[in-house]
Amino acid sequence: QVQLVESGGGLVQAGGSLTLSCAASQNIFDFNALHWYRQAPGQRREWVARVSSVFDGGVSTYVDSVKGRFTISRDNAKNTVYLHMNNLKPEDTAVYYCKTEYQYRDYWGQGTQVTVSS
Repeated sequence: QVQLVESGGGLVQAGGSLTLSCAASQNIFDFNALHWYRQAPGQRREWVARVSSVFDGGVSTYVDSVKGRFTISRDNAKNTVYLHMNNLKPEDTAVYYCKTEYQYRDYWGQGTQVTVSS
């Protein structure tokens, strides 16, 4: 059973920065891609960013709305994936979740709230 625990959310002014962390309960080297999603109130959960597995080169991809502002990275030694968020906008306000796929199952964290004030 994989457990994912997000942290790092909070309240920030527009234009500010935050770094979210997602710590896994086991070696992420074995995982497939690692993802960040977000869900704003009253909206569907939205995919934000992905970093592929080590075997696939650790390639990062992003939804268009965050390109150039957000960076996903993975630290295999710490079993942690990060989402570095710069130039935050009020529309980035949401609960942010990390997700991975391992042995044909999806695993989600509990989420961390990010609130961006204008």
